[in-house]
Amino acid sequence: MQRVPFGATELEVSRLGFGTATYAHNGTERRAVERLLNRILDAGINLIDTAACYPDAEPLIGSGIAHRRDEYVLVTKCGHRVEGVSGDEFSAELVAATVDRALQQMRTDHLDVMLLHSCSLERLERGDAIGALVEAKRAGKVRFVGYSGDNAALSAAVAMPEVEVIETSVSIADQANIDAGVAEAAARNLAVLVKRPVANGAWRAPADIGALSDYASPYADRLREMAVDPAELGYDSGERDTDWVRMTLAFALAVPGVHTAITGSRYWDHMSTNIDISGEAAISPAAFARLRQSFVDAERASGAVWEGLT
Repeated sequence: MQRVPFGATELEVSRLGFGTATYAHNGTERRAVERLLNRILDAGINLIDTAACYPDAEPLIGSGIAHRRDEYVLVTKCGHRVEGVSGDEFSAELVAATVDRALQQMRTDHLDVMLLHSCSLERLERGDAIGALVEAKRAGKVRFVGYSGDNAALSAAVAMPEVEVIETSVSIADQANIDAGVAEAAARNLAVLVKRPVANGAWRAPADIGALSDYASPYADRLREMAVDPAELGYDSGERDTDWVRMTLAFALAVPGVHTAITGSRYWDHMSTNIDISGEAAISPAAFARLRQSFVDAERASGAVWEGLT
């Protein structure tokens, strides 16, 4: 698993990260998840992405891999109301308390990265939420702080001197943040994670997508209008689903400024495939340009603005 410097932080991260959002949507048994987390680390992935509002994820990380804490970069997110934490959403009180909750639940004495989680532009500009993260950093609880979100709020966060890390949506069906937030972040040498790099598998039937099918629906609409065909771009192994994953993951990782693409699954077979693909993920300049232009043309034809999907 290739590792790269994580922006201007002192961290190095695997090009493929592991996201734990799906644990908020299912009753996966604890032992199975703990085994999966350990296999992820064994395979060379060293970035684990979670959030306070993924109900089962932080405790599972704590019980499953806290004993291997020096092997992974731990990224979590805060700002939403969660059980056991008081305060208004994105208030300094709630952010500070959520940091402490994350430390306890994940059985660690520090968080490598804490991000404000889809905070609105108006709320972000008040400054108290990011200020609470800076205080947590000064206290040694958090190493690096930042923002997770899209569109105008993302651009505003990138311009803040306190922000060191961003997470945003980037895929062949979600390109609005490439020329804005990601390019702006690259100019500042910020660390950049991208979520939903394979567009939640939107080329599949809804029943095959599972818990995240609602998130995939707008991507499916965009892909239909883009009329993208992996085989036409050189991804023609004969296994359609694998070709889609190979193309979408290669595209996301080829975006200038992107360090890590986060994928997740409840099943080792799925993650094993993603790991294999990420090791060989490559896209020609012509194919990359074609996918960029297909998005522009389809957006124009739709008559709508295709913003980043939070």
